[in-house]
Amino acid sequence: MWKSVAPLFTLLSSSAALNVLLTNDDSWASANIRATYDALKADGHDVLLVGPAVQQSGKGGTFVLPTTNITAPGGEFGSIPVGAPYFGQDSQNPDFFYFNGTPAAAVVFGIDIVAPKHFGSKPIDLVVSGPNEGQNNGPFVFTLSGTVGATYTAVERGLPAIAFSAGNGTHRSFTTNSGEASDPANLAAKVVADLVRAVSDKVNVTQERLLPLGVGLSVNIPTFGPGSNCTAPPFTFTRLTGGATVDQISIDPTTGFPVTQNIETRGINANINGIREDPGETPTSAGCETAVSIFTVDYDAPERISVPIQKRLRKNIRADSLP
Repeated sequence: MWKSVAPLFTLLSSSAALNVLLTNDDSWASANIRATYDALKADGHDVLLVGPAVQQSGKGGTFVLPTTNITAPGGEFGSIPVGAPYFGQDSQNPDFFYFNGTPAAAVVFGIDIVAPKHFGSKPIDLVVSGPNEGQNNGPFVFTLSGTVGATYTAVERGLPAIAFSAGNGTHRSFTTNSGEASDPANLAAKVVADLVRAVSDKVNVTQERLLPLGVGLSVNIPTFGPGSNCTAPPFTFTRLTGGATVDQISIDPTTGFPVTQNIETRGINANINGIREDPGETPTSAGCETAVSIFTVDYDAPERISVPIQKRLRKNIRADSLP
């Protein structure tokens, strides 16, 4: 399994320097994204950070553009004053930009507006989204996560993209980073840098893509750092299905209001496209392993499933309404 050789990735030195667009859903001022910027820059990549002005967790792939400048209470963690333009550049680091839209809109703004000025005629080699403050395991959360939403939007725009989601869920400003290697933000950033190094190893990005067209990665990092015995989680190939959960609604007997519980169902865990031998990402990242799932934005059912259904439907639908 991959986890048995994952530590070797930290020793690789032949990976290419990439043009990386970095984004997230927890805001441009979060500890995780800033630590990840530092880690990728330390590996020699040209990194452009374009993140939401405020936290946009749970927005999925919704695409909302700003219609006003920054309103009260301002940017996340006081990073942008009220009344500032809807997008802007950090006064201390010209690689940092905020955009007052949803994660999917922010990444597209980065692709279409900011990146051409930053990278010039050079293409974006990779989009990195996250690390999210909290995991995004399974198909149900895949559709809800802003971190993943920015990722599959980038893939739909034709770019290789990777979503990273960390088990440590504390919403923190970059100003709270201790600077120690054991800080959860720095541990997550190291996981990102290690995987980017592995993905780009021995790849000449002027001649080939880092990932096939229409394909991205979703990476779920376990909870680690202070209070945890997990500090260097190995990578493991996984699939979105397998131990995944979806919401169920019930009525709270005390309040009378609806509440949700996570339940495993056969529907969400139907293994249609994933490699059957791979474990599910949900149970994998619950331990001290980093789950790496490969996804595609081709949502059509496979031919082996579609053809029999089409044949059956043709018998029951008027012949002149189908080709």
